[in-house]
Amino acid sequence: MPSANPRQLAFSVLCRVDEGAYADLALDAAFQQETPLDPRDRGLATELVYGTLRRRGRLDFALARLCSKPLAKVEPRVLNLLRLGAYQILFLDKVPAPAAVHETVELARREQLERATGFINGILRNLIRQREEIPWPDATEPVVYLEKLAAFPHWLARSWAQRFGGEAAVALADALLQPAPFTVRVNTLKISRENFLDQLKSRGMDGTPTLFAPEGVVISHRGGAALPGDSEGWYQVQDEASMLIAHLLAPKPGEKLLDACAAPGGKTTHLCALGGNELEVLALDLHPQRARLVTSGAARLGCRGITARAWDLTQLPPFLAPASFDAILVDAPCSGLGVLRRNPEIRWRRTAADIAHMAEQQQAILANTAALVKPGGRLLYSVCTLTEEETDGVVQAFLAAHPDFVAEDLCESVPPAWRELFGEDGRLRTWRRSDTGMDAFFAVALRRRPL
Repeated sequence: MPSANPRQLAFSVLCRVDEGAYADLALDAAFQQETPLDPRDRGLATELVYGTLRRRGRLDFALARLCSKPLAKVEPRVLNLLRLGAYQILFLDKVPAPAAVHETVELARREQLERATGFINGILRNLIRQREEIPWPDATEPVVYLEKLAAFPHWLARSWAQRFGGEAAVALADALLQPAPFTVRVNTLKISRENFLDQLKSRGMDGTPTLFAPEGVVISHRGGAALPGDSEGWYQVQDEASMLIAHLLAPKPGEKLLDACAAPGGKTTHLCALGGNELEVLALDLHPQRARLVTSGAARLGCRGITARAWDLTQLPPFLAPASFDAILVDAPCSGLGVLRRNPEIRWRRTAADIAHMAEQQQAILANTAALVKPGGRLLYSVCTLTEEETDGVVQAFLAAHPDFVAEDLCESVPPAWRELFGEDGRLRTWRRSDTGMDAFFAVALRRRPL
């Protein structure tokens, strides 16, 4: 990794993303390998990585107008430098445009790309001169807008425009290009949200309650210090949409639950908190190391009754008896298109074939958990995506193959303020409110008919 220079660190992470790494994991790894960074430099590196990835479509649209050859023929490392410089010029008001050019050219030299410095310098200086004249596509052509400015592949841009309508598709894409808020779920096994907010205030930090989740807090300012109760397990970093899922399963003390795809364990431990630590929870995950994450997270938060083990639920679990669980959560692996704010690179990695494959996998997991639900018991299916195939399509196929299950209207059991997040069919679709700052989640409640 490079020396403690935020631009060089960001460039290194962007190159790793090009090689297939996930931005959040690559950035965390870079921070861990680096000498300690000043909080401001850490913040700049984070802004440069996520900003460049989120705005890659807009950056490439601008750069393509100024480049003498197609961007596809520009050396990838040079293109990443151009994107870094262009992001600072177009989006970072606190960085003077000439300074952005200078820093990018110097970074090229440090990366042994001296041969490209004239090319980079010329394009970025032209961008400064011409940035007010760029003919950006607008929302009147939603597919073009989604492709050129949101960097969606054509199949996805067309799908969203057809499904949601042009105006709604553009609004949703724009919302998912914004930085995600830093949100935590207060661990009510140890502290109330009110007391946690008081602790934040006493340390000079700012936090506000989330709009819907009763345990959520949005941290708006904390400086470089750790949050109160970090070692004591007072909180879990978790998006507000994710916090809604455990509430929808509505665990009751004394129940036996299965979290079918549990890692890293945020929803598993939330179930325990809602059940007053009086539940028996089996947490399964495909990979042993991820199952261990659930165990360590439960220990940190003081959650009892959780047993974690590795199992691939696309295969029948022979160690589990039929009709042995009161309720099951299937928060299934999915395309992840609802968390583009956190993993913006996903949108150009997914293909239509991937979506079909994910839907098949989700159907297999649901089928293999269905027989484990007691008659009269609950099965909650959720995904952090919004494709038709992985949401309503999976549910339709499941219900057709399992007549002993019926979809329930979740609106009948949630607080009135939540109902705007649900469709007329009673299924959670958090993207119905694109202004909430939440990830895009889908969930449906499936009840096994009593005998």
